[in-house]
Amino acid sequence: MLAKRIIACLDIDNGRVVKGVNFVGIRDAGDPVALAKRYDAQGVDELVFLDITASSDDRDLLIDCVSQVADCVFIPLTVGGGIRTVADMRAVLCAGADKVAMNSAAIRNPNLITKGAAQFGSQCMVVAIDVKQQASGEWIVYTHGGRRATALTALDWAVEAVARGAGELLITSMDHDGTKSGYAQDLMAQIRARVRVPIIASGGAGTAQHVADVLPHCDAALLASLLHDQILTVQDIKQTVDAAGLPVRHVA
Repeated sequence: MLAKRIIACLDIDNGRVVKGVNFVGIRDAGDPVALAKRYDAQGVDELVFLDITASSDDRDLLIDCVSQVADCVFIPLTVGGGIRTVADMRAVLCAGADKVAMNSAAIRNPNLITKGAAQFGSQCMVVAIDVKQQASGEWIVYTHGGRRATALTALDWAVEAVARGAGELLITSMDHDGTKSGYAQDLMAQIRARVRVPIIASGGAGTAQHVADVLPHCDAALLASLLHDQILTVQDIKQTVDAAGLPVRHVA
C-alpha cells in the first residue's frame, strides 16, 4: 500500500494565509512563506496553495507569492486559483509548482483539463471539487470559492473530470470546512468507489483521529487550521495515523 499523505493547505487572500468556517468568516492565519517553511520542517508530505479569491474577483493568481513559497520548500507544491488557460498553467509550473489545481475554470470549460493533461501530463492536473450536501442528501458542486451553485453532482463531476484527464481530485465538503467535526467520510467513500485516481479529503479535521478515520477512504488528508493554530504538528498526526495501521512517511 502506498503511504498516506498529510497535506497542509495555504488558502491565500491578498498575499496572506486565511481560514474560515464553511467558506465564510475569513480570518488571518499568517504569512505563507513562514508557514510553508514550518510545515516542510515538520515533515508534511505536500503543500496546496489556493488563491481563494482569484476566481471570484476575476483576477490573476499571485505568481510572485507562489514563487516565494516554492523557493523555500522541498516537497510537492500544488497551486490553484484563477487558472483559466493552459498558459496560466505553464506560468504556475514555471514559478515552481509541481501540480495545478482547477475548479471554476474546469467546470466552465471541461476541455481545459484535457488540454492541460496533454501538455503537462495527468499527474499535474488536480481538479478541486467544492461541494455542499442538499436536503435530498445529494452533494452539489459549487464554484467561485463556494459562492455559486452548479447543476453538477459531486459523483458525476468526479467521474467526468477523471475521464477528461484529471490525475487527482481534491474534494472539499463546505458543510464540514472549519468545523473541526471530522471529514465527510461517506462522500469520500462514494467517490473512491467510482474513480481510480488519488483522492484528497478536505474539510473538517478537528483531531488527529479524524485524519486516521478518513484515510481508509482516500489517499491524502488536507489540513489547515489545526496546523496554522499549532493545535497539532504534522508528526502528531502521522503518529496517530501510523497507530491506526496506515502507512505514512516519517521524517527524522
